[in-house]
Amino acid sequence: ALLNPGVGCGIAAKASPIGDAFNTFHDAPCPLSFGRSQASLMPPFSGLMLDESSRSKRPYKWQRVLLKVSGEALAGDHTENIDPKVTMAIAREVASVTKLGVEVAIVVGGGNIFRGASWAGCSGLDRSSADYIGMMATVMNAIFLQATMESIGIPTRVQTAFRISEVAEPYIRRRAIRHLEKGRVVIFAAGTGNPFFTTDTAAALRCAEINAEVVLKATNVDGVYDANPKHNPNARILETVSYNEVISRDLSVMDMTAVTLCQENNIPVVVFNLQNTGNIAKAIVGEKVGTFIGCTRNLEYRESTEGSLDQEDKILVSEW
Repeated sequence: ALLNPGVGCGIAAKASPIGDAFNTFHDAPCPLSFGRSQASLMPPFSGLMLDESSRSKRPYKWQRVLLKVSGEALAGDHTENIDPKVTMAIAREVASVTKLGVEVAIVVGGGNIFRGASWAGCSGLDRSSADYIGMMATVMNAIFLQATMESIGIPTRVQTAFRISEVAEPYIRRRAIRHLEKGRVVIFAAGTGNPFFTTDTAAALRCAEINAEVVLKATNVDGVYDANPKHNPNARILETVSYNEVISRDLSVMDMTAVTLCQENNIPVVVFNLQNTGNIAKAIVGEKVGTFIGCTRNLEYRESTEGSLDQEDKILVSEW
């Protein structure tokens, strides 16, 4: 076996081309325990190295992906700041695709603990200081997610945008890429390390830096809507949308800095619901899920996942 995940937690799986790789991780329940001694009990892991013939027959769309997980999504039902069931579900699905040879990097938000923009101005707290507190919140989420990953045998490294050497590595681009090549999951924390920039922008930046092929944005909604579904019951989900459409219609997907960075570097974005079982694994291997944001050069994505586009979606994507 390429990956010995140990014992997973129970979760229902849907049939998909991922096959047995996903089923490996949900056979029996397991308690969450993140003690220091657990590292010595961690099952062995071996990354999958593909030759050229294997790559041409690979059962997935993307070779290297950047998964953006919002802090609010980590909160689950919001009874606690972090829901262990959510982090374990993320870990199991990421594990299932790393077994296939997909390289996965993750950027985590911190909104479940502290959102700088919301607290700026309170008790004299300036925006820069508030944003730095928010960056430290992302580090907390990253360490928690790392512990969950390693509890099922997935070697994981946390890299932070500013130095916290006692608990994580500093962000070094070449080191991050080397970790991915060795089959390790890399979690990027502390955003870009600068105030006034969101973790969505950090995700777009890190994606471009490590040469990942797509940003997968896991949220609490099914995708991008043409109107706010909370206020408009007739709002419909958009399966395919162009960068220009996102900007001109001010669709609430990512901040404009992140969208522009993705557009300039031709980085497609897939927005999907984290809470639907199997969505992470489906998005990573390139199955149709949520909303696809891209341009003409990204048209291949939808053609490969759904055979062909209807005329409306072709016009929408090609207008860029």
